[in-house]
Amino acid sequence: MVKPAADPALFELACAEPRLLAEAVHWQAYLRSERRLSPKTQEAYARDLRQFLGFLADHRGGQVTLALFAALEASDVRAFMAARRADDIGSRSLMRSLAGLRSFGRFLEREGRGKVGALSAIRAPKIGKSLPKPIGVTAAKLLADADTRAGEDREQWVLARDAAVMALLYGSGLRISEALGLKKRDVPLPGKGDTLTVIGKGNKTRMVPVLQNVLALIQEYVAMCPHPLPADGPIFVGARGGPLSPRIIQLAMARLRGGLGLPDSATPHALRHSFATHLLGRGGDLRAIQELLGHASLSTTQIYTGIDTERLLEVYKTAHPRA
Repeated sequence: MVKPAADPALFELACAEPRLLAEAVHWQAYLRSERRLSPKTQEAYARDLRQFLGFLADHRGGQVTLALFAALEASDVRAFMAARRADDIGSRSLMRSLAGLRSFGRFLEREGRGKVGALSAIRAPKIGKSLPKPIGVTAAKLLADADTRAGEDREQWVLARDAAVMALLYGSGLRISEALGLKKRDVPLPGKGDTLTVIGKGNKTRMVPVLQNVLALIQEYVAMCPHPLPADGPIFVGARGGPLSPRIIQLAMARLRGGLGLPDSATPHALRHSFATHLLGRGGDLRAIQELLGHASLSTTQIYTGIDTERLLEVYKTAHPRA
């Protein structure tokens, strides 16, 4: 049997029979080619399945066969969820684990390998709603200013690069992976365009507006960058000229956070939250913001209405004479 690139660890499991593991590998190929899930989601789903198979082998006292998996009982799944909860696994991770197992169960049913009804019978754990924590307008602007980090012992082009990335995250509401995935040819020169085409989750493309002052910051970085930036290569590069790691921007944000006295919630992704919240606060249409963010469902975008309501209540409580 040839080991696939997706998750070779599946072949090393002694707790499950080869036929079941082969189906798991086919499922991964399906997630990759047909469902087009992100690599991180594929990895998480595979890890969840490995953990479940290991638990089930101990729980049932023997190797997990395809027939045994197809005949799962709700009590098996509940016991697994309880064991994960005992390991201090949060509700969000448990929900994802259940989603991955259900996906595998549906795949088996689709392939005629049996119907795993027990997975559908289990309710997903409830997740408490937590509102995103946006960054204030003034702080968001300072994060996109290279002079804010002028005292750091770093090359000027690196400071200019980080400022350009921050400005792009806030100015266009991009995910950090979307910003760092941009090719040089994707970014117009100042005055030569006002939109970007980005590749989001699930390899879905969308068009987003980009501010001219953001394009100017990007061009300043490009002019200072000591590394060649071919048109078909990434526009944002690391210290040695390779693709820029998101971790570098996260660390830069942590340094800025300390200097500006911002809370730990001030992350690169918080700039995306700030983009949505500030647009909504100035009368932006919720559906338009949904399109700009690349949310598949409006319900995902609606969380920002909670933030805006919260802000209005704070203003009311502090400003009203009878409050």
